[in-house]
Amino acid sequence: MPIRRLAIVLGILIGVQVAAHALIGPTGVVRAVESVAGAVGIRYNTLLVLLGTSLLGAASGIIGSYAVLRRRSLVGDAVAHAALPGVAAAFLIIRERDFTWLLGGALAAGLLGSSCVSWLQRHTRIKADAAIGIVLSVFYGAGIALSGIAQNDPTGRQAGLDSFLLGKTAGMVSQDLVFIALVGANIVAITLLLYKEFKLLSFDSAFAAVQGFPVLALDALMMALLVAAVVIGLPAVGVVLMASLIILPGVSARFWTERLSYMLVLSAIFGLATGAAGTAASAHWSEFPAGAMIVLTGAAIFSVSMLFAPRRGVISRALSFASMRTRVARQNLLRTLYDLSDPDPVARPSIPLDRVSAARSWTASHVRRELANAARRGQVELSDGKVRLTGQGLSDAATVAKSRRLWELFLMRYADVAGDYADRDTTQLEQALPPALVAELETTLHAEGRWPAPAKAHGSAGAA
Repeated sequence: MPIRRLAIVLGILIGVQVAAHALIGPTGVVRAVESVAGAVGIRYNTLLVLLGTSLLGAASGIIGSYAVLRRRSLVGDAVAHAALPGVAAAFLIIRERDFTWLLGGALAAGLLGSSCVSWLQRHTRIKADAAIGIVLSVFYGAGIALSGIAQNDPTGRQAGLDSFLLGKTAGMVSQDLVFIALVGANIVAITLLLYKEFKLLSFDSAFAAVQGFPVLALDALMMALLVAAVVIGLPAVGVVLMASLIILPGVSARFWTERLSYMLVLSAIFGLATGAAGTAASAHWSEFPAGAMIVLTGAAIFSVSMLFAPRRGVISRALSFASMRTRVARQNLLRTLYDLSDPDPVARPSIPLDRVSAARSWTASHVRRELANAARRGQVELSDGKVRLTGQGLSDAATVAKSRRLWELFLMRYADVAGDYADRDTTQLEQALPPALVAELETTLHAEGRWPAPAKAHGSAGAA
């Protein structure tokens, strides 16, 4: 989307929001929240905090997804810590606790911190993790020093600057909810408007630059949105915990999908659920602060995603790995039995178990376990310490041997492109390669006398 069109759309969007704010305002929000609280039977302040943290979680989750994809998750942490000196400096300048000025200072310091990270990465040989660590520690140290000066000021003791460190969710008022809703809506709207541009920037920024996209401007805008999400979350969650609200929803969503559109929706849902459930838990167990409960709720969603996500989860991957090991062991056993049956595998001679163990370098117990499994599949017969392929086992073993020999021949003749198929199972090679190439390899095996009988040619029935 051209920058001019984007500016026009954003101008209209902001104009609509300003008009809505002027018409409704905090008073209208108070009345609406009071009506809903009375209807659902919960306290006004609880519902106010619930709405604020839910909206904050949804907006943070969406923009945090891009930070996760671009491997800039810790930039959110650096920005959160970098905002602290801005809060303290704003208070020292105006000498009163004006929420707008304090967040304005946080926004300025956050943008300065993110700019410092980008500058260190682009113009020095410092790596990204080191640049983030430098900005985080230096700005946080400056923030602590300025906060100390402010606290020593007679008016500073009443400023409540320490609430920006760990957050004070219960102190949220209607103006905070309006502020979070406006900024959060802008973050979501801009992210949706620039979906195609942000997607290209996240996955291939070099290609985006070649296509004429303003990569630097888009990168700066994405960082500004990240800073905005951090700033509106500081009063609720605090400097220390805000990074988790940026990172956890996006990381959790990444376990469930490989499509960006689904990931953004899931991260918004996870962020909203994190804010809502954390606030509800804090309201139920009042001895626990809301900020900590929000982060722990996000960690619980992350843990469930990490363990139970269908393709990327730990349990799913463990089951997939176990299945692959079983399949490979089955193929290795059949191929070994076929090779040990040479020179006449079709006669299905009996083979001593110690020969199988020596050929595979397997222990005797391992060999017996694999042979027992093969016997249950009807592929081998066991008697008197020997093993013999059945008719079905011979057919399966010949198919496995054929796939293996085709793979070895392919590696020798086409080593320059074989790397593209390195992650394929040897039995999948015939489906991955062009039929003409498979036919050529099979003809070569026949010509060299290495065709494993009774295996069938490509396209014929066969199983392993």
